[in-house]
Amino acid sequence: MKLYRTTRGIFVEEKESFYPVSKIGWDELIASIDMRVYLHAAMQGERVRQFNPTTILAPAVNQEVWAAGVTYYRSRNARMEESKEAGGGNFYDRVYAAERPELFFKATGSRVVGPNHAVRIRSDARWSVPEPELTLLINPAGTIVGCTIGNDMSARDIEGENPLYLPQAKIYDGSCALGPCILLSSEPLAKSMAIRMEIIREGKIAYAADTTLAELKRDPKQLVEYLFHSNNFPHGVFLMTGTGIVPGDGFTLFGGDKIRISIDEIGSLENYVA
Repeated sequence: MKLYRTTRGIFVEEKESFYPVSKIGWDELIASIDMRVYLHAAMQGERVRQFNPTTILAPAVNQEVWAAGVTYYRSRNARMEESKEAGGGNFYDRVYAAERPELFFKATGSRVVGPNHAVRIRSDARWSVPEPELTLLINPAGTIVGCTIGNDMSARDIEGENPLYLPQAKIYDGSCALGPCILLSSEPLAKSMAIRMEIIREGKIAYAADTTLAELKRDPKQLVEYLFHSNNFPHGVFLMTGTGIVPGDGFTLFGGDKIRISIDEIGSLENYVA
């Protein structure tokens, strides 16, 4: 079952059939402990004849977006390499091995970009990359209700200059994309679930890589537990779980690049660089 937020309202998809979800707003639906009651009621109604994917919006209104860092070995290595000259290289190794994960704020709901919209690179950055991430949707009670695809845009040179510059490297206009839908599931995702990324430049693939959830070191439920320590999220919250795909040192994004991130069962999130 998938949930979509669109310019024409909320829709639930079941077996490639789409049904409008009425009489409730996005924030209220996400926060409701009876979400599935609303969705099952919607599926008793008339399905739409044609669902227009160009109407899809980011699946966030007042939900904050947070992120977990250094949860994949590939990310650990990349962070250590980029920050070693600043003396912060071993910070990332210690975080990777520690019980407490790295968690940081990424975006407010109003700043989240949806499918087929522009992500951005910082004007004061020389080395920028997208980071494809399985992203959890968690309700106010701290229960994982589903997941989506996230693009955690990052200025690697700024973060590498000093780990204390992480907020500037991660939080700026157009730095967060989510979509296209929420895959609703209370069951743990298969470790074999694949995450793929392609970057297309001038009609050709400039970079491509893939990984699986088997490479994710942290248990998603553990990440959620730490996020909810001394925090509450009345509208629910998104949590990016980290990336196992990091382009090499010689690659940076340019304006006009197209980024396509795909995750099994969820679909594809496509954005272009403005």
